[in-house]
Amino acid sequence: MQVRDALGRTIELAAPPQRIVSLVPSMTEWLFNVGAGERVVGITDYCIEPAEAIAHLPRLRGTKNPDRTAILSLHPDLVIAEQEENRERDVLALAAAGVNVYVTAIRSVADAAAQLAALADVLGLAVTAAPMIAAMQAAMADPPPPARRVLALIWRDPWMAVGQDTYASDLLRLSGGLNVAATLPGRYPRAPLPELLALDPDLILLPSEPYPFSERDLPAFAEVAGHCQIAFCDGMALTWPGPRTAAAIASFRQLLGNTV
Repeated sequence: MQVRDALGRTIELAAPPQRIVSLVPSMTEWLFNVGAGERVVGITDYCIEPAEAIAHLPRLRGTKNPDRTAILSLHPDLVIAEQEENRERDVLALAAAGVNVYVTAIRSVADAAAQLAALADVLGLAVTAAPMIAAMQAAMADPPPPARRVLALIWRDPWMAVGQDTYASDLLRLSGGLNVAATLPGRYPRAPLPELLALDPDLILLPSEPYPFSERDLPAFAEVAGHCQIAFCDGMALTWPGPRTAAAIASFRQLLGNTV
């Protein structure tokens, strides 16, 4: 069968893939969630969930520097990559070596629901994945109006924020947040912290990943602490599409004061 990935690339498959390499941590979790865990033969160093189920799997370095030789040695019939997390040159090199590479390009919650449903169909798991997809679609319904001006940081040294055209920004929108950094150029804008604080957020989110913010980072926000709420949050809930999405929207609505 011929399938198209999110980038419009055509992939020919003789049957639903049975040997899968995942180069995306959130996708690794999703594969196990929909019942494809036994098909996964390799993962990245950053794949951490489900911890017990993946403990025995070969690690293939990071999302930005996968060990292509090791991947080829596993003889996968499908490699799953994400446009945001993986490099084009790695995708092209694996494809040139004869490997089927399916690339997602998730930039919104709606993208996540649609693309995960399409990938589940490729894997022959549409029925198994259906409840999760339905939960994601239900969570998108009737979003509250924007009630909070939110600045979600993802890194320091340099300071980086969640910007426009990203899954995390859309999740915050669906939770009732107005992402103040969406006015800046780039999907993950970099700027000195004073410039980011000048966007006048009333809530600053400090997630647990990809940079592990903690109380040691709070002194950097001393000048705004009196009039701006600062909250630590689950970085995987903010940035991992899939099984976490519906619960993440509910939890961020609560954090932003938009419970329904």
